[in-house]
Amino acid sequence: MKKRTASPLSNRLAYFEQQKDSIVSTIRELVEIESPSDIKAATDEIASVIAKRFRALGGTVRFHKSKTSGNHLQVDFAGKRQGKPVLLLGHYDTVYPLGTLSTMHCRIADGRLWGPGVLDMKSGIGLMLAALQGLLAEYGELRQPVTVLLVSDEEVGSDSSRTITESVAKKSSAVFVCEPSYGLNGAVKTARKGVGEYSLKVTGKASHAGLDFEKGQSAVVELARQIGEISKLVDLNRGLTVNVGVIEGGTRSNVVAAEATALIDLRVERLKDAPGIDRRLRGLRPFNKKCSLELTGGLNRPPMERTPSVARLYERAAEIAAKLGWKLKEAAVGGGSDGNFTAALGIPTLDGLGGVGDGAHAKHEFIVIDELPRRAALLAGLVDTIL
Repeated sequence: MKKRTASPLSNRLAYFEQQKDSIVSTIRELVEIESPSDIKAATDEIASVIAKRFRALGGTVRFHKSKTSGNHLQVDFAGKRQGKPVLLLGHYDTVYPLGTLSTMHCRIADGRLWGPGVLDMKSGIGLMLAALQGLLAEYGELRQPVTVLLVSDEEVGSDSSRTITESVAKKSSAVFVCEPSYGLNGAVKTARKGVGEYSLKVTGKASHAGLDFEKGQSAVVELARQIGEISKLVDLNRGLTVNVGVIEGGTRSNVVAAEATALIDLRVERLKDAPGIDRRLRGLRPFNKKCSLELTGGLNRPPMERTPSVARLYERAAEIAAKLGWKLKEAAVGGGSDGNFTAALGIPTLDGLGGVGDGAHAKHEFIVIDELPRRAALLAGLVDTIL
């Protein structure tokens, strides 16, 4: 690879401006490879394509095999200096089923690139590739080691990849998560809520609603009363929400329901709040003593809290952005990512370094093309920072 003379950040930004069409082309290629979380062959296919791209930049590719999901991709790059690598973290699975491209076309219009998964988070992968390619073009080698970790199951809870992510993060000096930025102003994410999921099952007794109504014990009625109690646990001042999002129960209108179930979403800003709300959920008792309750589940992503180490990374990112000509904002958001795992380990973590756009998980998902060069320059600047 031809080496360029080291240059100030303004020249680095100009370089990425020249590479903008190439970055768009890469992202578009990835979007047009559908990769739903639950189709192993699809996620393995895109992992292979991405691996070739990183291998062409000189990275050492390793696949973490998985039987329950797609394989997870790790790529290691050597650096001029020794020491712990920085970790670029993300995922290549999407929430969209196979065939979505037939109705939700990948296209360019109005200065935007549209398509399933373009924002969350195939643009982030394109930016990883661009940032590393730019640094290699600038110096001929990376100044410090870099590890890239892309997983196949983030959108469905990271069950098979969490231990891998945590293991790799523990060996890293910092983690840069290339999930989408927040809002069209491109804010990075310095805090995320922790996420929990519970299932509450109520068991009652079936009977004929006309002939033997009084002999039945309605699980549906009991569940309705429990939902009222669960809703009382919401505390917006503490950033604590509990949402009953799915309810199921009964068989027919003329049968007193023997079973009913609710799926409950929990969000907490602070890890210390999780045990208390868990105890209160597990402490629910039936109003109808002839019904029984069974609660399963728990917190599956700890919160990413804005610790001093997270704040320092944001301050460094803001300095780089200022030198590139814009004010980088920060945001705290309710959704989780794999950055929650790394931040909870105490590893300095900065999230939201991917594309700028809107519509993640929605039919209007897009990224703003003109934002790609400065996002690549920002990521390159962070990777180039010796911590």
